[in-house]
Amino acid sequence: MTRPPRTLVLPPRLTVSARTLRATALRRGLRIVEATASAVAASASELEGGAVHLHAGPSFADVVAPTLGIALLEAPADWLALLPRALTRRDVRAMPIGDAYRLRRPAFVKSPNDKSISALVYADGSRLPGPDAVDPATVVLVSDVMTFTVEYRLHVLDGAVRTAGQYAEAGRLRLGPPDGDALAFGRDVLAAAGASLPSAIVVDVGRDDEGRWAVIEANAAWASGCYLADPERALDTVLRAAGPAADLSPRDRAFVR
Repeated sequence: MTRPPRTLVLPPRLTVSARTLRATALRRGLRIVEATASAVAASASELEGGAVHLHAGPSFADVVAPTLGIALLEAPADWLALLPRALTRRDVRAMPIGDAYRLRRPAFVKSPNDKSISALVYADGSRLPGPDAVDPATVVLVSDVMTFTVEYRLHVLDGAVRTAGQYAEAGRLRLGPPDGDALAFGRDVLAAAGASLPSAIVVDVGRDDEGRWAVIEANAAWASGCYLADPERALDTVLRAAGPAADLSPRDRAFVR
């Protein structure tokens, strides 16, 4: 019996990275569905019978994934905060935003796994979105301000860096090939903390102006750009990171969004 083709669901407005992954998926023979989240959810029955994956932002994914039986893998909200300082080179804490209101110093604050709290340097806690806009129990990551001269994205699958690329320099978008030192640091990170990550994830790392390497953050592969990384290997990571819940390994069940 011929197996039904796998499907990759995409939002209607595609980034450059998403177009690259779409082209790669088509070459592999995947079926592509591009539609709004509500349209995909409404036609979920038409996608039954084959494995369904997605590549999209969190708001789209949160609507579509439950309907299509997709398990979205992501790092624990406090993953960065639990890393040893030798890997972060700065103080990072996970806390309710209600506690962060008491900050009286500049700090970099962001949501762990989405963009509900803008990732910015805030002069102090009073500049954060207030309780009228955000539940005070919402967890945020609060870290010392650190400037990176160059930043790289590492696509991680089964505990190993499968592909990578530069995405920023001096805080601005600048694409380039992977750096050997970045890859070496990525291997060190995975050796120390890979067990606390799902089987498919992206990890961003950077170097500061003193030449020190540090973990910037971990991001869901299904919502991350691939930039100049090898699109075949990046797609492998995406398909694992957002695939059928029925195919989840026991280990990955703890990392479902």
